[in-house]
Amino acid sequence: MAALTAALVTPGDDQLLKRWAKGDRDSLEELFCRYRSVAYRVAYRLLGHEADALDAVQDGFIKALTHLKACQGRSSFKTWLLRVVSNAALDLGRQRGRREILSMDAFAQTQREEWEPRASGDAGTRMEREDLQAQLQRALTQLPEAQRRTFVLHAEAELSYREVADVLGISIGTVMSRLYYARQKLRAFLKPWLQVP
Repeated sequence: MAALTAALVTPGDDQLLKRWAKGDRDSLEELFCRYRSVAYRVAYRLLGHEADALDAVQDGFIKALTHLKACQGRSSFKTWLLRVVSNAALDLGRQRGRREILSMDAFAQTQREEWEPRASGDAGTRMEREDLQAQLQRALTQLPEAQRRTFVLHAEAELSYREVADVLGISIGTVMSRLYYARQKLRAFLKPWLQVP
């Protein structure tokens, strides 16, 4: 009963888009809130830099809204938006020269972790997790663009194979192939950090 009530109260993407087309600006805000987190994660994983990821998300949302008619009926709003955001991220990365290193803040954090003794308990686990995240970001920059984009959309945005195929305009077989090779390369790169001492 609670799920039914929530479904009645929470409008779907299509309903929000129709409301926005009629001039309801709050519906646009709701769509933005619904997808900004996943859009940011995708942009960040593609670019590896916080400020660039934020710029790409903003640019992606603006492009999505100005070309909204292109989305209608072809795919879900979420998959279409992530396609636009990932394109914006890759365009921005090309314009600014692909960043191969972490931002200065992340670099400083990594340096502190290397020099400070590991704390026991939760703080140590958190630091290890942060170190592994930094290594994952470095590993992602080593992947070819097509594999990185496919991996990020599947792993970070949690899109199905079909949705990734729709976003990228490729076959499911190509998605599976790219994911296989991306995982192999990431596994090889991260092997030193994943092994138990």
